[in-house]
Amino acid sequence: MLADISSVDAIYIVCGRTDMRKSIDGLCAIIQEQFSMDIDHALFLFCGRRCDRIKAILKEPDGIVMIYKRLTAQGSYRWPRNKSEVRNLTWREFDWLMSGLDIEQPKAIKST
Repeated sequence: MLADISSVDAIYIVCGRTDMRKSIDGLCAIIQEQFSMDIDHALFLFCGRRCDRIKAILKEPDGIVMIYKRLTAQGSYRWPRNKSEVRNLTWREFDWLMSGLDIEQPKAIKST
């Protein structure tokens, strides 16, 4: 199935600003060269300067899929900018992020 993210083992947010003109090859190069990570079984999320668009890279058995989401309403994603490394997200944090919420919810119950 095309872009079935339910089968991924990990979700990584690439903190900082990403040039949103990059294609699949450019984003895969960032993952492999800058972070020395393998693309298999993971979803990688990238955000640009305006914080109203997200690109995601997902490797499937027969190819690589790039998912692009742009907010149509006013607002922006709360994207971490102060780290220069990949951050692993939980499914709950991913849901918060895609809903436009901050991934650091201070009142959320932490699962152990």
